[in-house]
Amino acid sequence: MNTITTKDGVEIFYKDWGQGQPIVFHHGWPLSSDDWDAQMLFFLKHGYRVIAHDRRGHGRSTQVGDGHDMDHYADDLAELTVHLDLKNAIHVGHSTGGGEVVRYLGRHGESRAAKAVLISAVPPLMVKTQANPGGLPKDAFDGLQMQLAANRSNFYRDLASGPFYGFNRPSAKASEAIIQNWWRQGMMGGAKAHYDGIVAFSQTDFTEDLKKIRLPVLVMHGDDDQIVPYADSGPLTAKFLKNGTLKTYKGFPHGMITTQADTINSDLLAFVKADAKAAAA
Repeated sequence: MNTITTKDGVEIFYKDWGQGQPIVFHHGWPLSSDDWDAQMLFFLKHGYRVIAHDRRGHGRSTQVGDGHDMDHYADDLAELTVHLDLKNAIHVGHSTGGGEVVRYLGRHGESRAAKAVLISAVPPLMVKTQANPGGLPKDAFDGLQMQLAANRSNFYRDLASGPFYGFNRPSAKASEAIIQNWWRQGMMGGAKAHYDGIVAFSQTDFTEDLKKIRLPVLVMHGDDDQIVPYADSGPLTAKFLKNGTLKTYKGFPHGMITTQADTINSDLLAFVKADAKAAAA
């Protein structure tokens, strides 16, 4: 397996396929790089080098007991980008992975990056605070931790078969294969990493990171996202970015990179190509 060992001794698994401009995919909680299969195969076919890693404690990476916070996630990514000597990279993050992208760019700078895409992403801040009145109450996230600790397998099954993909909507047609693949990815990772990760994705404030980013960023969000509610995420993120573009998808769920992969892939490719043409002009 392709792995790197971080400065604090964590083995990070990664995939690295093809040649050309690198596109780095950042998965959501509690999944793995496997969640990007549809995008990696699509962009590989279009001549890009595609890279995705399993976050520490997730997938095939080491199930360590600590370091499950956005700073460590960003630092692990920085080590990976140096190890692979990535330049002019496009970073695409889904959900928690979007937070990872934002913290990486805010903490380590943009010298190795060309642009970024945030899909159904957690920034600017998920939890409700005095400064973020539109957020979700902390009790909601405490409840997620309680369900995980009580029966992680059942909890993951319920998330995948319900709100994550919008399969709980009356008009939705649930896919057993998608549900089982989500559950499989989740159960590959460590319970401690996933438990702590709920705090990381819900309580990290990315506002100052967003304000630092200068490169072009496409913000993609479905307005029927039941995991990261639209109103307090995508539109606010786009406002904080210097060069951000918001694209809203009517009726799309949180897991739209899977259920609406054709639409998402097409729009991603258009953004990547348009930006490349602009840079060459």
